[in-house]
Amino acid sequence: MGGIDIGPRDEARGWSAAPTTGELQLEDRSALRRVAGLSTELTDITEVEYRQLRLERVVLVGVWTEGSAASAEASMAELARLAETAGSEVLEALIQRRERPDPATYIGSGKADELRAVVLASGADTVICDGELTPAQLTALEKVVKVKVVDRTALILDIFAQHATSREGKAQVALAQMEYMLPRLRGWGESMSRQAGGRAGSNGGVGLRGPGETKIETDRRRIRERMAKLRREIREMKTARDTMRSRRTSSGIPSVAIVGYTNAGKSSLMNALTGSGVLVQDALFATLDPTTRRAQLDDGREVVFTDTVGFVRHLPTQLVEAFRSTLEEVTGADLLLHVVDGSDSLPAEQIKAVREVITDVIRESGAPAPPELLAVNKIDAMEPVELANLRAQLPDAVFVSAHKDIGIEELRGRIAEVLGGLDVEVSVLLPYTRGDLLARIHADGRIDSTSHEEGGTRVHARVPQALAAALSEYAYAGTAPAAS
Repeated sequence: MGGIDIGPRDEARGWSAAPTTGELQLEDRSALRRVAGLSTELTDITEVEYRQLRLERVVLVGVWTEGSAASAEASMAELARLAETAGSEVLEALIQRRERPDPATYIGSGKADELRAVVLASGADTVICDGELTPAQLTALEKVVKVKVVDRTALILDIFAQHATSREGKAQVALAQMEYMLPRLRGWGESMSRQAGGRAGSNGGVGLRGPGETKIETDRRRIRERMAKLRREIREMKTARDTMRSRRTSSGIPSVAIVGYTNAGKSSLMNALTGSGVLVQDALFATLDPTTRRAQLDDGREVVFTDTVGFVRHLPTQLVEAFRSTLEEVTGADLLLHVVDGSDSLPAEQIKAVREVITDVIRESGAPAPPELLAVNKIDAMEPVELANLRAQLPDAVFVSAHKDIGIEELRGRIAEVLGGLDVEVSVLLPYTRGDLLARIHADGRIDSTSHEEGGTRVHARVPQALAAALSEYAYAGTAPAAS
């Protein structure tokens, strides 16, 4: 899944073999390499402690509190993939079995000393914890290991900051980072505890005296002001997104939101279904900005596919809140195409994590939950026995390989079948002046019968729900469109 497959199959369908937008984005992203050798030692910071993560050589540490050993190892393996995606080199990984994380140092004083020895022996400059640390835990652990400590949330936020490209995506990431950093704001030395204000000679004189705040209080106030501005900007961008979504809805064309775990192959599957050139990269959170493409199914029905941001276990709440306007693409869809990485060691855990986030978003929106179609991807990378077991566990799923073009036609058929089941039966008398509506019925619906009368064209058909709403005023004999 390292690139977009442009070959004879694409040429046969008439797709262009020229570099796509996604390929150009991938080249730009690959060109942004992190420079090794930059210092990450703790230094006196005089401005907002909003440190850029310079992850180079890292040691991973996790606390295993529940679940099986395989689940704990899978979580650490995922953390390693996250660290590599952020541009770091993983040297060692430690797991500690505890009932709950230590409230002081996350892993306990004895394990913290052991971690310090591993850091010294390996030459690591950063420790990444598989969990969200409190500000006190972060400070205490850094004092023991004497290198930068980063938790899982900060790591994911850093990846999002690297991959965001659109104005809305950058604003959402910046807001999430500030929400995370605000309670963790701190500095070394005396600069953050000094008070502004006082006599003219003490702090720069007229114009530079403050209201008696400490430096850290001033910085917190500035962050809150910046967060308020970002929220206003995101609300404005949400209005534009809602307008585009309402246009798609009013067109009567059904929409399919492609959702799933990060790196499950959603973008690759969208390219296979639509022939588009959306960015594809074998990395976690490669896609942050929703991409919408229109395609035609085998039965002639037009469908709008939307590629959404991937989910992950323990997705930071700051990201869920900041990306809420983006995640609303899920609530307005007619169908959720849930993509699962079949080659993952624990696909059931992926499905559970994705459904939890989707359930929360739909519950807060108050909209009815769209139907879901499971698509198990990457079956070309699975062993036959594992594939047979997964088919038994997920009998209603469609098994595909976007990379090898396996099962794509079957998936198209299942999508058409599900969307067809959502159609509404209508009987309308359209005036001859509304040829546009008749054309939409021909394009998006299934006509059972038509007849031309003095008052217009009488049509009995099955059409998408949005189109049925537009046709309701032309229902004849007082009969409103009824669901079949």
